[in-house]
Amino acid sequence: MSEKTAHIYKEAENWLSPVFDQAVRDEVSQLIQNDPQELEDRFYKSLEFGTGGMRGIMGVGTNRINKYTLGKNSQGLSNYLKKSYPDAALKVVIAYDCRHNSQSLAQTVAEVFSANGIQVYLFSELRTTPELSFAVRHLNCHIGIVLTASHNPPEYNGYKVYWTDGGQIVPPQDDEIIAEINSLDFGDINFSTRPELIQKIDAEVDEAFISASVENGNFNAPGKEDLHIVFTSLHGTSITAIPEVLKRAGYPQVTVIAEQAEPDGNFPTVKSPNPEEPEALELAIRKAEALGADMVIGTDPDSDRLGIAVRNTEGEMQLLNGNQTMVLMTEYLLDKRKERGFNGNEFIASTIVSTPMMRQMATVYGVEYKEALTGFKWIAKMIKDFPDSDFVGGGEESFGFMVGDFVRDKDAVTATLLACEIAAEKKAGGSSFYQALLEAFVKYGCYQEKLISLTKKGIQGAEEIRQMMIDLKENPLKTIDRSTVIRIDDYNTSTSTDPRNGTSTPIDIPKSNVLIYTTEDGARIAARPSGTEPKIKFYMSVNAPLASTSGYKGVKAALENKLDRITAELNVG
Repeated sequence: MSEKTAHIYKEAENWLSPVFDQAVRDEVSQLIQNDPQELEDRFYKSLEFGTGGMRGIMGVGTNRINKYTLGKNSQGLSNYLKKSYPDAALKVVIAYDCRHNSQSLAQTVAEVFSANGIQVYLFSELRTTPELSFAVRHLNCHIGIVLTASHNPPEYNGYKVYWTDGGQIVPPQDDEIIAEINSLDFGDINFSTRPELIQKIDAEVDEAFISASVENGNFNAPGKEDLHIVFTSLHGTSITAIPEVLKRAGYPQVTVIAEQAEPDGNFPTVKSPNPEEPEALELAIRKAEALGADMVIGTDPDSDRLGIAVRNTEGEMQLLNGNQTMVLMTEYLLDKRKERGFNGNEFIASTIVSTPMMRQMATVYGVEYKEALTGFKWIAKMIKDFPDSDFVGGGEESFGFMVGDFVRDKDAVTATLLACEIAAEKKAGGSSFYQALLEAFVKYGCYQEKLISLTKKGIQGAEEIRQMMIDLKENPLKTIDRSTVIRIDDYNTSTSTDPRNGTSTPIDIPKSNVLIYTTEDGARIAARPSGTEPKIKFYMSVNAPLASTSGYKGVKAALENKLDRITAELNVG
């Protein structure tokens, strides 16, 4: 028996002890006797915290989301809180989404915190992730937890941790918390619940969040009554907030896709509840075409991402990508600030794999641009680290956006309202959301992006992803689409190198397993293993000047051809 196999069987046999429920022990026993391959996948590692918390397939085992893995997280967090705030009356707020077992897992997590003497505020029903982030500060809690796997398939669930500022945990705190969790055995979990410490919450926090969303996302745009919006929650949590937010902000023409309005962890009408996938919005787009609507908006299960489709210059519904919506929403916020007069301390933010257009826009407006690793926890950290600076807004290519700092994570609720404000104002002025995008390309450069995501499951997949990153580092590309590589940014070693002469400069961003190539003609290719899914992602960005909006089709076609050539050259298509 190999060392690896011996380790797997040892981990599995630990789950045969009386610490675990009889049903769990029976299932593990069956796996040991009858299914070594499945046993290996469930026990070859422990689930880890990634870019967006901990996510995994639900089931029995250390590499699964279950009562014990989440109980251990909660016990470790309880211990950490007591060390961090030894004299405080500790408080935690917990939310959950529409996924299978989310409610029961949230209850289990609440019980563990209560067993450790911590006051728990538990949402009585499913709620959005941005409301959870908001609730942390609104209720003056020390931490927040949301049970969600975002847009992952139905068999997944997850566990996100938010600190006192309403942002997700970041270094060095995350490593300290993980060390605390890893120091525990499953037998250390205190499941002796104290029901008197668990308080159900709903209407009061809902009202505060919805009011704040309207306050931050409503700019009294003209023409609201003439904007027809088709909205889908894709069976997720946003149905609890977005229709009410749009109603209060003055939008009378909102058509909700009834077939997708009921929260359902099976996501029966879509292959994936991810607004990044065009198929997810097909039903809403068909409805918009039938009704002659102006705009389609769809959100993922926990309502932190949004996808948008609008009418193009030919009057057809066209899906926009996350970079495009981020640019337009940020520009609109900057315009509104400019009308009031800049104070000189404003900044916008995005991530290292998102469009360079954001940096160009900041230069044009004369505001600071800050760039972070992938994940909104880093943007939330900026807000905390620079209290004298004023965060206007920002986002990332993966369909997330944050309006101001009242929520400290991706917020599809307020971003939906903001997108509608832009669409209404542009339509009332004889323009459109899409036309505004073309005008942005003229002002900042015409950028086209492409994302290739390769799924590599299991132990073998993880090794393939690891080897792909090694190859890109040890055998770096010298040219991409016949353009010389002038910079290689290795965020794992925090070095930026010019391969033409070997000179290097430090990168002042926390370490991450990301590699970015930049070429002489401005093309940029980033390679990044996902922190929450068994995937490796390649982010490509190319650009060219655009003299006028009338020339967009030709420039776009040329840039898309370039992206296709790069995809073929990298052999990742």
